Amino acid sequence: MFHAASSSPEAAKSRTEPAAQPFPPAVKQRDAFFDNAKYLAIVLVAMGHSWEPLKGDSRSLQAAYMFVYAFHMPAFILISGYFSRGFDMRPRRLKRLVTGVVVPYVVFEAAYVLFKRAVGGGPDLAISLLDPWYLTWFLCALFVWRLTTPIWKLVRHPVPLAVVVAMLASVSPEIGDDLDLQRVLQFLPFFVIGLSLKPEHFRMVRRRAVRVLSVPVFAGALAVAWWAVPRMNPAWFYHRDSAQELGAPWWCGPVMVPALLGCSLVLSACFFSWVPRRTMWFTSPGADTLYGYLLHGFFVKAADYRGWYDAGWLHRPTGEVFVTALAGVVVTLLCMAPVRRVFRCVMEPEMNWAFRSDAGASARERVNA
Repeated sequence: MFHAASSSPEAAKSRTEPAAQPFPPAVKQRDAFFDNAKYLAIVLVAMGHSWEPLKGDSRSLQAAYMFVYAFHMPAFILISGYFSRGFDMRPRRLKRLVTGVVVPYVVFEAAYVLFKRAVGGGPDLAISLLDPWYLTWFLCALFVWRLTTPIWKLVRHPVPLAVVVAMLASVSPEIGDDLDLQRVLQFLPFFVIGLSLKPEHFRMVRRRAVRVLSVPVFAGALAVAWWAVPRMNPAWFYHRDSAQELGAPWWCGPVMVPALLGCSLVLSACFFSWVPRRTMWFTSPGADTLYGYLLHGFFVKAADYRGWYDAGWLHRPTGEVFVTALAGVVVTLLCMAPVRRVFRCVMEPEMNWAFRSDAGASARERVNA
């Protein structure tokens, strides 16, 4: 019933060895949509920071500030959560977490404090790795969120649980400032929602109907922000204080957390609907926005320390437009390849000397060779 040739060594070898492939496997391409979204979000972050010393003189700028702060970091955190879905406790991923998050946190936490001493003057600010200062809170939060990713992937209802955690944090002033845990916990739902998203969710918000609908939604949100300027404390959007610390009754925390969550998600969806899908001139800078995020703070703080914001013409509409455009240009340049090459040693160090070799990975490489 079987041919004699079927039991020959050559035939057995042909059954056990895969056929040689004429072409190497294709390299997985980056999705330009997400790089574009990260770039646009980081530009909004830089613009918002540049408005802080100016917004007190202009209700329009205060409204724009409140509008932007309602969704720019939530959108960025959603993307961070989405790309953390594959995180686990394998050595390779833990090493990347240390080199790409912990090391930049330590370096820039010290750098910002030393920069303030050298340029800002005033009383010395102590270097404390337990008390993130200025922009470094995001690295601290990202470290905690990613470490807890396996838990959120394990529990049955991760998003409701994360919302409950944020609500409890909003009524817990005892949490204090260590590791900026208020922000870590109150922004947590956005990260967990990002973990729960699938590619089809982003395809849904990129439909033309959503893009058209986003125009009146944005207009309405700006109108509400204009109305809320004298009536609402914008610190609610920072998510760094409990309700009691903001001078509100304790019950406002559990009310504001889901209310702001819903508002931020709607505006983030509208923002994503307008993000270009194709490769643009800013797609490449969008691949490494952490450089622009951490470095632009030195320019904002230098302008503040040196009193450059005191110039009268900057507090007029033309000056506000100039500062906004300048912030966008600066953060764009800081995401460019030449800057990345200079700062890669502290932002993405190899640090092979600090880690044990992965024996399992070496064995797998020998097997696949």
